[in-house]
Amino acid sequence: MSDVNGPTGQAPASNGPEDAAVGTAGAGAEAATESTTGPGAESVAGAGAPTGSTAVGANATAAGGGRRVRVVLVDDHRMFRTGVQAEIGETERTGVEVVGEAADVDQAVTVITATRPEVVLLDVHLPGGGGVEVLRRCAPLMADARQPVRFLALSVSDAAEDVIGVIRGGARGYVTKTITGTDLVDSIFRVQDGDAVFSPRLAGFVLDAFASTDAPPVDEDLDRLTQREREVLRLIARGYAYKEIAKQLFISVKTVESHVSAVLRKLQLSNRHELTRWATARRLV
Repeated sequence: MSDVNGPTGQAPASNGPEDAAVGTAGAGAEAATESTTGPGAESVAGAGAPTGSTAVGANATAAGGGRRVRVVLVDDHRMFRTGVQAEIGETERTGVEVVGEAADVDQAVTVITATRPEVVLLDVHLPGGGGVEVLRRCAPLMADARQPVRFLALSVSDAAEDVIGVIRGGARGYVTKTITGTDLVDSIFRVQDGDAVFSPRLAGFVLDAFASTDAPPVDEDLDRLTQREREVLRLIARGYAYKEIAKQLFISVKTVESHVSAVLRKLQLSNRHELTRWATARRLV
């Protein structure tokens, strides 16, 4: 079975605008424009990332048991969404019905609210505030006892901060984009059932974070930054140019420059090279 990126094993970068399908419920989200041309643009088959997940079981071929699950895909890379759709979206074979897609935070909230899927496959890094912001705005849907919407993070990132952030935000699991299509289908059904699902290496982050009743250490430097400043920081550290960051976050180049200046001032750094080293040391890249 190929990984969820389709035949090529990774999602090609896109240089132009894309439209995110907003589902069969007729939700009207605006088309999203993205740029994945930066040197640090996500590679969906990250080197050294684990394959598979800790939740592998009888649901791998869901259609055989007659089960169905409605899913929304949230990822700012159109080619990746297309690959996932091709891999898991044959409902008669997998039992998975993809009812909507979104490419940024606002679209995601609109589509999820309109379609009320059982499971959302959620990328961590999204224009408009990231996966954590989607979780925050969809908290009432997750808390609905009658028809809860559950979230499974699906990301190229295996950074401890990203894993812990979305789990604290309410996601039921976190798997990397090297997961196979079969394991992803199985993980979706496990999350629908209320189980917690993690790629093997990532489970340790969660166990470590919640093993103690004490509050986890607080990074005072990082806490000085706003959510938007953290997004700009990550993209700068990945090698993006200001224009590319502006396109990625749907803001002006002048606003990017202002955010960079604020980050450098708050962290008492002199230039973007020092900033990159600072972010890398904290595994924020």
